[in-house]
Amino acid sequence: MEPAAPVPAPARRPEVTFAVCRGACRLMRQAGYSVLLEMPLPDSRRADIFAVAASGATTIVEVKSSIEDWRADLKWPDYLDWCDQLYFAVPVDFPQALIPEEIGLIVADAYGGEILRHPPARALAPARRKSLLIDCARLASERLARLEDPDFIQFA
Repeated sequence: MEPAAPVPAPARRPEVTFAVCRGACRLMRQAGYSVLLEMPLPDSRRADIFAVAASGATTIVEVKSSIEDWRADLKWPDYLDWCDQLYFAVPVDFPQALIPEEIGLIVADAYGGEILRHPPARALAPARRKSLLIDCARLASERLARLEDPDFIQFA
């Protein structure tokens, strides 16, 4: 049996990724969520956008800028364990049929976005939610503190 061909690296489209991420964040904030970018998760994954509702509900939005980017991402099912809702945010020209029906779909550009499909309702276990919300608050606080005092050196 021949070894499987390696998955090609995603095409680098940083300007598209930035635009889709910005638009998806604007959409989430307009819907009343607070957003945090590049949120590390306990399983060593990192959510592109981690959004928290006033109720404490958590949403992860994964940004995909191209078909290659989508095909290279074999880890996306792991995000389901860390949120109440999972969406993919894609540019307008992305082939939307690639996104599984059980995952939410957002189309976005640099100015905003639109939810085309909501995922089914699910609920995190209360202990997991509490842990994630504490991690989120601590990370957001630390990022803000670094902006306010970039010269601070923390000694262990």
